[in-house]
Amino acid sequence: MTNAKRIIVTQHGGPEVLQLEEIELSPPTENEVQVCHHAIGINLADTYFRSGVYPSKTPCGLGVEASGIVTEVGANISSFHVGDRVTYTGSPLGAYSTHRNMPTDSLIRLPDSIPFDVAAASTMRGLTASYLLNKIWDLNAGDTVLMHAAAGGVGLLFCQMASAMGITVIGTVGRPEKIQLATEAGCAHVLSTHADDIPARVRELTNGKGVDVVIDGIGRDTFHTSLKSLKKRGLMVCLGTASGPVEPFDPPKLMRHGSIYITRPAMADYISNPEEKDELVHFLFAQLSSGAVNVSIGQRWQLHEAVEAHRAMESGSTVGSSIFDLHQSHT
Repeated sequence: MTNAKRIIVTQHGGPEVLQLEEIELSPPTENEVQVCHHAIGINLADTYFRSGVYPSKTPCGLGVEASGIVTEVGANISSFHVGDRVTYTGSPLGAYSTHRNMPTDSLIRLPDSIPFDVAAASTMRGLTASYLLNKIWDLNAGDTVLMHAAAGGVGLLFCQMASAMGITVIGTVGRPEKIQLATEAGCAHVLSTHADDIPARVRELTNGKGVDVVIDGIGRDTFHTSLKSLKKRGLMVCLGTASGPVEPFDPPKLMRHGSIYITRPAMADYISNPEEKDELVHFLFAQLSSGAVNVSIGQRWQLHEAVEAHRAMESGSTVGSSIFDLHQSHT
């Protein structure tokens, strides 16, 4: 048995429903491994599971992303060994914990060159940025993308990768202090969602054409702005709903905006195929190991500060990635 701590949700609601509990964790089953977490990723999607926007049966754990070391291995497991460095993202919920037992399907071997905190801050966001760049549309050098929340966790990684590929990124931010971060990440232009007429500025910056792709993780507040910023037959990527769900709309609106396309992707559908997953992981780890991409960890909390972390996430005050940092060493 292992002494462990975890965050549980007994009923859906605000950040105050998050509870820290101590448990005796049983050894892993024959088809599981036990992972001692060094760092845990905190994502906006975690707040959706907590509040009930995303369905989950309570009581439940929370979190889908973490990194650490394998400490026990089930009898049927031969692909991982005690001492292996791993990271992961994906179901089941329960990453908000010091230790956990889990199947190996989600585990990814973590190279020595990538610290645990960097992995926890970038596995989910980095794989998201990777499929947005490589799988969701045929993006090439010279194309232009409008990236909302460019100073967020996904935004900062996407902008760096896209800029290195010769793609022009027009970023948006909600706070003036985030402009420099977005610029340093490779945005050719940074607009304010509060001060700028986004569609007008986008048309101005693209010689009236509009962008090839919009990546919108904000949702309700920016949805129509995003549609108006696209070129004919461009792609609208609804990545999240930070400002609330998008209201129902009439499909002919897509025709009136130039026969545009719209998608609401889930990363699970881009990593369910092992070959595709390996391809995206290789792309991400190559970027991280080479130093071509810098992971900005703007906030570090301890597990008992989960309520504070969720309040900060939902307020929009966070910058870059957020993690629970369980160890002083990040090696």
